[in-house]
Amino acid sequence: MQDRLEVLERAFRDALREAADLPAAVEAVRVRFLGKKGELTALLKSVGALQAALRPAAGAAINAARDRLEAALAEASAGAARSAEAASLDASWIDVSLPPRLFPRGALHPVTTTRRDLEAIFRSMGFTVETGPEVEDDRHNFEALNLPADHPARDATDTFYLPGGLLLRTHTSPVQIRTMEAVAPPIRMICPGRAYRKDLDATHLPMFHQLEALVVDEGISLADLKGTCAAVWSRFFGASVAIRLRPGYFPFVEPGCEFDVSCRVCEGKGCRVCKGTGWIELGGAGMVHPAVFEAVGIDPERYTGFAFGLGIDRIAMMRHAISDLRLLVDNDVRFLEQFAC
Repeated sequence: MQDRLEVLERAFRDALREAADLPAAVEAVRVRFLGKKGELTALLKSVGALQAALRPAAGAAINAARDRLEAALAEASAGAARSAEAASLDASWIDVSLPPRLFPRGALHPVTTTRRDLEAIFRSMGFTVETGPEVEDDRHNFEALNLPADHPARDATDTFYLPGGLLLRTHTSPVQIRTMEAVAPPIRMICPGRAYRKDLDATHLPMFHQLEALVVDEGISLADLKGTCAAVWSRFFGASVAIRLRPGYFPFVEPGCEFDVSCRVCEGKGCRVCKGTGWIELGGAGMVHPAVFEAVGIDPERYTGFAFGLGIDRIAMMRHAISDLRLLVDNDVRFLEQFAC
C-alpha cells in the first residue's frame, strides 16, 4: 500500500506542476486524484479488501496522504487565483497619463440658434415673443388678414388643408391677429414658429421656420419699418450687410414691399442660393392694412402699424454659407456636427 501511495503522490505532484497556476488545470488535478472517482478515492475503497490487521495502518496512511494532497492543492489554487487576478489587471490596465477619449458632443440645430439670436435682438429692442397654434382656422390664417376668397394662397395646391375646415398655417401672421384681438395697442411683438406650404427646392421647404414682427401704435410710419429692419440686420449680420425694400403687394399691408438683404453666401456677387442676383428675399413687409385693423377691432383712424415676415431657415443658410436649404432637414450627422461647440 505504501508503494502505491508514493507512486500516486509523485503523479499528483507532477500533474500539479504541469498545471502552471492555471485555475482550470488545478481543478482538473483535484478531480483526477481527490474527486469521487479519483485515484486516491479508489485506493481508499480498496482498503476493505485487505486483511483486517492491515486495514488501520493502510487507512491512516491514505488519510495522511489525502491531507498532504489537499494542502498542496490549496496552495496551488491560491497561486492560480493570484495569477488570474494579475492577468486580469494587466488586461484592463489604463495609462492615466494619456489624454482622455473625446466623445461626440451634441449641439443645437443652426435654425434653433438663429431663431434664439433673433429673439434676443428683438427682445433687447422691446419686442415681446408670442406663439400660437400651428393648426389654424380660415379666419385667422386668411380672412382676418384681408386675403380674398379667390387668392392663390388659399388653393389646395399651396395650402395643407385638414378635415373640419382647418389647415396648417401658411405663415405665422395668425399669431399677429390673435395678439391684436387680445391686447390693446401699443403692440410691439414678434411671433417665431413653423409654417407649412406645398413647396420644395433649394431655397424652399414644405415645413419652414418663419418670424414675423408687428408694431402698432399712434404715428407709426414706413420710416419706422425701414429703421427697425436696418437695426435688426446690422446687429445680426454686421454693419456690412446691405438692405433694400422693393415695392410689393400683399393683401394685409398697404403700402407693401419686398424685403431683401445682400446674400451672405456670396457677399452679393451672385451664386446659386441668390440665383445670381446677389440678394436674398427674406419676406414681405409693409404698413398694416386698415381692413386688418377693422377685423380685430382696432381703430385704423387712430392707430397705424407695420409688419414684416422673414424666413429663419434662409437666414441660417446665409449665416453658415449653406448652399441648399434641404440640408437643414436631412439630419445628416456629418453636416450637423459642424455646428457643435
